[in-house]
Amino acid sequence: MTPTGRHFLQIPGPTNTPDRVLRAMAAPTIDHRGPEFAELALGVMEGLQPVFGTSQPIVIYPASGTGAWEAALVNTLSPGDRVLCFETGHFATLWQEMARRLGLEVDFVPGDWRHGVDPQQLTEKLAADTGHEIKAVQVVHNETSTGVTSRIPEIREAIDRAGHPALLLVDTISSLASIEYRHDAWGVDVTVAGSQKGLMLPPGLSFNAISPKALRASQTARLRRSFWDWQPIIEAGRRGFFPYTPATNLLYGLREALRMLDEEGLPQVYARHRRHAEATRLAVRGWGLEVLCADEREHSASLTGVLVPAGHDADKVRAVVLDRYNMSLGTGLGKLAGRVFRIGHLGDFNDLMLAGTLAGVQMGLVAAGVPIDPTGVNAALERLQRS
Repeated sequence: MTPTGRHFLQIPGPTNTPDRVLRAMAAPTIDHRGPEFAELALGVMEGLQPVFGTSQPIVIYPASGTGAWEAALVNTLSPGDRVLCFETGHFATLWQEMARRLGLEVDFVPGDWRHGVDPQQLTEKLAADTGHEIKAVQVVHNETSTGVTSRIPEIREAIDRAGHPALLLVDTISSLASIEYRHDAWGVDVTVAGSQKGLMLPPGLSFNAISPKALRASQTARLRRSFWDWQPIIEAGRRGFFPYTPATNLLYGLREALRMLDEEGLPQVYARHRRHAEATRLAVRGWGLEVLCADEREHSASLTGVLVPAGHDADKVRAVVLDRYNMSLGTGLGKLAGRVFRIGHLGDFNDLMLAGTLAGVQMGLVAAGVPIDPTGVNAALERLQRS
């Protein structure tokens, strides 16, 4: 079918880029060594701090989130160091694979991709490490492949309960600016983030928020690094500059996105995401389908993973929805391929956009021959009307 109207991009990132951000990015590029750029960069760095929940340095890279993953590891660890990782989904799996390729020894705790990190299991693992060989714990806050959110405050408590000095490295790529997050208060040492989800930008920027403990660790870390090295970036950043050519126009967009978040207010941003997630789960259950996340405490506010019944193909549902209704849904990744589709409900998003998204999913499920209750979306609409 020939697409008409605006495409519904309902994957869990990259998200819809607001018109305000697009217009901001269309400004002429300026001298990245001049005073106007320094004002831009210093303002952006200051504006990011409340979003991360930190008063500590934030490093910005012209890279995807994968680059920020690598930066978190190479700035804090040395060859042969042991890291503890948890199999919460596809991206947690990829991050531990990167750690192995960098020459780290990885203890990868298996999981079912339906639960987040078990704080008690973490305590037991660390308590058994009496020699403190584990140097870092890697956690994906919001697993984009599953719609499961690990409970970071409880993870911090688990590390403290074990009396272990390991660094806490947290990926917030699909949670930052969508799900409440507090780098300082929760005792996180390195927070990894990207531009293309809750920050409402195109892909191309990534971030590390850095604790004093992580900064101290970087003084003795021996994994090889050059481009990713925090020190020259932090030093140049004090004056509003970068040691490399920055992504100037993306920074224009970031400044506007931060203004939008400030205008709405972060508590309201988080409440909006929680409400949309709840409405989406009501629709899924109203259809008679199963939400992938199996723990009520761990439902993501950014996206919802939906299991299709045995004998049906989630990718067929996605293909029908794209062809008939011009809407993109997230595919099942890794071991979930063909079994799950993902509905993104994060970023620049409102009640009517969610209602249209869920209506399109419902029509697509019927058209794909998946047996559902065709009134399931009504529960979501009722929830939205109570806002």
